[in-house]
Amino acid sequence: MTDGGLTGADRVRADASARGLDVEIIVRPPARSLEEAAELLGITPGEIVKSLVVKRSDDTYVFALVPGGRKISWPKLRGLLGVNKLQLPDASLALAATGYERGTITPLGSTNAWPVVVDATIPGRRVSMGAGEHGRSLWVDADDLIRAFDATVADITDPE
Repeated sequence: MTDGGLTGADRVRADASARGLDVEIIVRPPARSLEEAAELLGITPGEIVKSLVVKRSDDTYVFALVPGGRKISWPKLRGLLGVNKLQLPDASLALAATGYERGTITPLGSTNAWPVVVDATIPGRRVSMGAGEHGRSLWVDADDLIRAFDATVADITDPE
């Protein structure tokens, strides 16, 4: 429990509702990998979107939404954001920046409203992503998610 007794999934639901965003949160068995999570959900790894918290040198953050099977292209993301240095923070900094543990991170219900950058391969489909707590996944229409956050859509990844 966090934030006044709300669970991570409660925070996700409340934020989605406030944004007029339709999400479906499901309970799923624990997964040890993206591939295992995809198998449990009956989808391909590319249909799972990882919410990565990226730290800028000024100690501000950005959510980078990256589909399974792809990884951040640091030169592309630095160019898009107009910065020389970015990094993935350690787990404690990611938790402090979002209120979520790694593996559960989502921009929905984050304790800080960081900008959202969505990889160009994501629009136009329904995707699964973290739901604020372990053992849960959410389903959302990617285009609706992009609109709800006024997210930037750009080519920010390369194949893994």
